[in-house]
Amino acid sequence: MAEMAPEAEIATTCDGFLGGQLQLCQPARGHRAGHDAILLAASTAARPGDRVVDFGAGVGTAGLALAWRVKGISLTLVEIDPRLARLARDNAAANGIAAKVIGMDLSSPADVFAAAGLPPDGVDVVLMNPPYNDATRHRASPDAARAVAHVATSSTLQNWIHAARRLLRSGGALTLIWRGDGLCEVVAALEKGFGSISLLPVHGDPAKPAIRILVKAIKGGRAPAAIYPGINLRDATGASDPYMSEVLAGKATLSLASL
Repeated sequence: MAEMAPEAEIATTCDGFLGGQLQLCQPARGHRAGHDAILLAASTAARPGDRVVDFGAGVGTAGLALAWRVKGISLTLVEIDPRLARLARDNAAANGIAAKVIGMDLSSPADVFAAAGLPPDGVDVVLMNPPYNDATRHRASPDAARAVAHVATSSTLQNWIHAARRLLRSGGALTLIWRGDGLCEVVAALEKGFGSISLLPVHGDPAKPAIRILVKAIKGGRAPAAIYPGINLRDATGASDPYMSEVLAGKATLSLASL
């Protein structure tokens, strides 16, 4: 996939995340940040000084939410859409968060990554929210940016995980979010180079199957896979789950962040 060409300025809104503590500008239409990015950040373990890369960063939501929680990480945001990359750069500055923003296709070869300052085996943490809708079952949005952000090709997941494996040091951690019914795809894509896989199902309704799966994997890890108790966005009455409200407000993290 070639890098998208720069386009004219787009209409934006500025919205509060983490209970209003993180203010982000994003397109008024098309791909907009939501719960997935905040759940991803709340599942990512990092320490001050860690080199962290957010793949498919969009306007920076997940990476900036993680940097807001864990002060002192060295953050790089990678985004293919130049409009979103520009917003990510502005959002980082507006929130006083140091972040390098790189406009790049994640299927690029190693030399392109290295030229952008991302050589192999040099990163502690990668987090990613890849496009996860199956193109054979979901009609792509007429909005090009929204389609790129949401609809996966047959090689999307493998390409993103391959790039993460190349960047991470031995023992480095990958955290990602994917659709719940695609669990087998994720496990298969992690077979080469990753282990110590931890899974956290996300339910929109506690009585229904998981709609998302949060995954943590370690490069070179050898521990058995583990499935943690699922989380519910809403309770049986349809009301917001109190614990998840704390997570979305930036007052709590999810179990994968403690591993």
